[in-house]
Amino acid sequence: MREPTDASNDDCRLRIGSLFSGYGGLDLAVEEVFDARTIWFSEINEPVARVFAHHWPGAPNLGDITTIDWRAVEPVDVLCGGFPCQDVSTVGKRAGLAPGTRSGLWAHMATAIEALQPEWVVIENVRGLLSAPAIRPSPEGDDDERRNPSAATPGGATLRGVEPDPWGLGDQPARPLRALGAVLGDLADLRYDAQWIGLPASAIGAPHPRFRIFILARRTVSHPARIRLDQRQRANRTGARPARDHYAG
Repeated sequence: MREPTDASNDDCRLRIGSLFSGYGGLDLAVEEVFDARTIWFSEINEPVARVFAHHWPGAPNLGDITTIDWRAVEPVDVLCGGFPCQDVSTVGKRAGLAPGTRSGLWAHMATAIEALQPEWVVIENVRGLLSAPAIRPSPEGDDDERRNPSAATPGGATLRGVEPDPWGLGDQPARPLRALGAVLGDLADLRYDAQWIGLPASAIGAPHPRFRIFILARRTVSHPARIRLDQRQRANRTGARPARDHYAG
């Protein structure tokens, strides 16, 4: 059960926006680590959304992520979410991170990140993110053959007889893009530094080994949230507030 918070301190706490929220398990962890508060969420499963709303009665549900106008959404310091795993899960059909799939809704989370520019992004997903393929739509007018001529790579017309290497360049197709690589690449394109880790639930005392991937990303350019964090750290050093180590960068 969530602990009651002092409303008078809410204005100085970091703000969290929650996507693909479920019942709020990830949000509880993010609130604890960042000493933050969730101010809005996005969940289309109505029974689950009611559970979330019960624990966060002041947070509005923005609804379907594909229909949200991010220009009208209150900015946040932390954006978190676990986009749908059905198409990357090892127990699913492995359609991958692709346009038109449920897991492909990651693209809408990336759009939210680009529009809101939070200081931090926290993502959770299943182990299949490591191995499921990612498929990128070809931009209109893109001519891949002209950008990647066969003579430009070893194994082409000028270098016959090179030992085959399926993991390198040559006549064979390149290694497929994986879902995790696509997510990390998108975050890099959005100017976020990211780290990821895989953890079994048993590592934190659960009676099962269910494995999950967690990604933590941070903006690489100056942002107002960084100023607030620095102010909090200075206050901690002067004894105005209890010291916390969660913001060490």
